[in-house]
Amino acid sequence: MRHVPPPAEELALLDHELVRLDARRLQLLNRRAWLLGVLRAPAAATPPAAPLHPPVPRPYAPPAAPAHGTQNVLLVLGGLLLTVAAIAFTLFSWGEMGIAGRSAVLAAVTAGALLAPAPLLRRALPSTAEAMACLALVLTVLDAVALHAVAAPESDGLVFTAVASAVLAAVWTAYGLLFGRLRVPLPAAVVAGQLPLVFTAWAAGASGAGFGWALLVTAAADVAVALWGRGLAVRVTACVGALLTGLVSSALGLGLSVTADGAAGAVGPAALLLAGTAVAVAGAWRAPKGTAVLGGVVAGLAAVAGVGGVPGAELPWGWAVAVYLLCGAALSVVLRMRVPRPVASGVLGASAAVVAGAVLWAAPVVAAALLGPVTVAAEVWSGAPVGFRGALGASVPWPGSVASPVVLALAAGLAAALHVRWPRALPERGRGAAAAGAAVLGWGAVPALLAVADVPYAVAVAVELLLVAVSLALVVRRAADALAVTCLVCALVAAGSVGLLGLASEPATYAVHGALLVLFAGAAAGATVPAVRSVLVCAAVLCAIVVTAATGASLGWGAADTAPLVLVVTAATVLLGARTRTSAVAVPGELAGAFAALVAVGLAVTDAPSLALVLGLCGVLATATALRPERRRVAGYPAAALFVAAAWVRLAASGVTDPEAYTLPVSVAAFAVGYLRRRRDPAASSWVAYGPALSMTMVPSLVVAWGDPHWLRPLLLGVAALVVTLVGARLRLRAPLVLGGSVLALDGLHELAPHVVQVFDALPRWAPPALAGLLLLAVGATYEQRLRDARRVRESFGRMR
Repeated sequence: MRHVPPPAEELALLDHELVRLDARRLQLLNRRAWLLGVLRAPAAATPPAAPLHPPVPRPYAPPAAPAHGTQNVLLVLGGLLLTVAAIAFTLFSWGEMGIAGRSAVLAAVTAGALLAPAPLLRRALPSTAEAMACLALVLTVLDAVALHAVAAPESDGLVFTAVASAVLAAVWTAYGLLFGRLRVPLPAAVVAGQLPLVFTAWAAGASGAGFGWALLVTAAADVAVALWGRGLAVRVTACVGALLTGLVSSALGLGLSVTADGAAGAVGPAALLLAGTAVAVAGAWRAPKGTAVLGGVVAGLAAVAGVGGVPGAELPWGWAVAVYLLCGAALSVVLRMRVPRPVASGVLGASAAVVAGAVLWAAPVVAAALLGPVTVAAEVWSGAPVGFRGALGASVPWPGSVASPVVLALAAGLAAALHVRWPRALPERGRGAAAAGAAVLGWGAVPALLAVADVPYAVAVAVELLLVAVSLALVVRRAADALAVTCLVCALVAAGSVGLLGLASEPATYAVHGALLVLFAGAAAGATVPAVRSVLVCAAVLCAIVVTAATGASLGWGAADTAPLVLVVTAATVLLGARTRTSAVAVPGELAGAFAALVAVGLAVTDAPSLALVLGLCGVLATATALRPERRRVAGYPAAALFVAAAWVRLAASGVTDPEAYTLPVSVAAFAVGYLRRRRDPAASSWVAYGPALSMTMVPSLVVAWGDPHWLRPLLLGVAALVVTLVGARLRLRAPLVLGGSVLALDGLHELAPHVVQVFDALPRWAPPALAGLLLLAVGATYEQRLRDARRVRESFGRMR
């Protein structure tokens, strides 16, 4: 028979076997790691003989990562300390040694620092070699300072700095090329190379143009290094240097071009700017995408400034802006040239920036022409001015803005040409934006031209009305695209401007707003886009409001007397909504009609009888709207509220102070509505059906009755509350029973309170506590019966509606 050990012994055997298997697995893993190391070793190296007996397995521990961060911190601190020591030695301890000692010390230290990286690199210590190289570079700078102080103290410091920086740039370049694994010397040489030409120009007392050329040549050298330099750090440093020096050179050229006395004085800055354009294009041609776009922008702006600066120097500033705009527009020919796409994008961005700057320069003239008529609203019908500028005020220096319409027209033409001539160069959204931009720029040029030319008032009004008509015609003929939306906005803005302009005289008000009413109504009838029709209908209603208000003013009526006339507009919108089944016309028209009603209420608010009349008429119009099934819920409640408000205002105007006169009609109407609701839905709660009607009258009357010294009001209120309570109990309705009983109890308490106080005053002091004790004893003796009575009352009350 097979021997089966006991469970405890078998468990011990299993544990021992598992431990042995773990040890064998670890031994095999160590052997595998040794074999991998042998296979990865260089072929020249002779692999050591494998151990005959593998080592005793040890627990696995991951190799410790080299502390590169700590090493770098130590190297940086060591280099800084050595640098500080070298500077202190040069500045403070220099005079304690003779000329031979000084030269020997600096030469020995510098030579040692320069040669130290070689053995360090051979020993695979690149970080230490990098630190020593940095120290060597600093020592070479200190050598130059010491050389100037000892060997050439009388020489010009600027000249010596220029020569020294050039020599250091050359030395550092050779040093970086010699030790190719060092990363600092070559970028440092690029940084040092930024100084020689600048200090040379400074030492020579060069003008602004001389400094510009020095910076430009430096930028050209940086571009060459950025394109053909070795190493990413060198190219990035050169790129940053080229950007800084090129921008400063272009800024100097632009400043000299703008401040030139004439075309002859602008030729030199123009040459500088065009040379900067060539350098920027050369650098951007082979650069990465982002850098190429930036180079294209710089090149385009420099070209515009250089070419436009020569003729612009002979012209006033406004016309010079037009010249710059033409030069910026000429940059669009890059679309037909074989230029890298990023460079072309940058040049087009420069063109757009120039056009945007010119438009911003002309924008204040357009704003003054459109918003200036606001001043007319302060003096309505005070008389039409002779010229257009008379209605605009003196917000813009008009003599210097003569070129504004030309600038806007040129910008509009450029946008239109971009939309028509080069459709493939723009995406779909871009083409729409170009068309919209052309429309708004051309539209803005018209009021600017009217203001600059100071045309007669009547001509300005007629032209702006024609501008509104043309804009609306474009809106009606197009779908809901960017151009249509832009034309709609332009039409509304122009309508607002010419509407304010028409308030200068009475005939102009009728002519302008009547024409606008016809234009907007006709455009709304012809438009096919629902949103556009809604906006046009609202605009037409607003024009009608102005016409009706002006009619009342012409008849000599006051504001309160003119209010019912304004409601004619609301009545027209109600009729339009009833006859039109298109919601795009009916809804906005009715909303605009409601706004007209608000205007009428605002006009009548100073006269209570007129306000009551206006509110009643508004209630009638709301009721007429509520007769339509789709408007019943929306207009029914406002109609009731308007009737109530009209009645209350009329009562207040008549001097009625009794609250029942205000609340009782409302309660009767609410009671009728609740009764109809209960007939249609017998399960409806009495609180919903009768609660508002009862509380509308009984609560205010109770509040007034508590302060009424007479007996008639409390008596009538008590009788009414008793009747309501009895009806509620008879019909098993919760709301009448609770409200009537509560009001009856409070009213009775108010009437009995003086007598109760007299009784309590007549009783001795011990009587109230005694009565309270007797009451508690009686309640306690019949406690169970009272609980059963309370449950029956609660159940009976719960069965009520």
